[in-house]
Amino acid sequence: MAKKEMEVVRGIDLQRYMGRWYEIASFPSFFQPKNGINTRATYTLEADGTTVRVLNETWSDGKRSSIEGTAYKADPKSDQAKLKVKFYVPPFLPIIPVVGDYWVLFLDEEYQYALIGQPTRKYLWILCRQTHMDEEIYEMLVEKAKEVGYDVSKLRKTTQTDPPPEGEGPQDTKGIWWIKSILENRKSMSEIGFCFRLPLQ
Repeated sequence: MAKKEMEVVRGIDLQRYMGRWYEIASFPSFFQPKNGINTRATYTLEADGTTVRVLNETWSDGKRSSIEGTAYKADPKSDQAKLKVKFYVPPFLPIIPVVGDYWVLFLDEEYQYALIGQPTRKYLWILCRQTHMDEEIYEMLVEKAKEVGYDVSKLRKTTQTDPPPEGEGPQDTKGIWWIKSILENRKSMSEIGFCFRLPLQ
């Protein structure tokens, strides 16, 4: 059966979209620690009104890992929520630019939960303003992803503690999780794509 064309949100209000989003579920990816919890993204609109500052965080073995980047509309003239996100990797020596797609596939009217994907369908995120999401809403988002050709069997829910961690806490300053992930998955740097946490993320 042919895959349904992947449609994205139109007319997104970037200012309303800013703030913190918690990862409820995602496709596992090698640029995130396998045992990562409390994964979240914080978006801040820059003074130019078009560039978004991205902070992706996750906790692994009691230590906080993070990566910062920027996001911007892929086509400034389009009303489609197709963004590009740029990060510099590896996180402990950020010198290599990596650009990926960030497509908002669904967003509720109150900007409380969202479905994020990209054209290759290799990555998928379910995000929420709260650390937990109603199962009915979760299933609705999963179904929407399935309708546009995602293999939703790959989705894995992300552990979020309540209350979520505040402050930076102990840091993984050496990027050990990043190195371990590469060695475990043995994938090339070209596979990094979009890192939402961060995302992706």
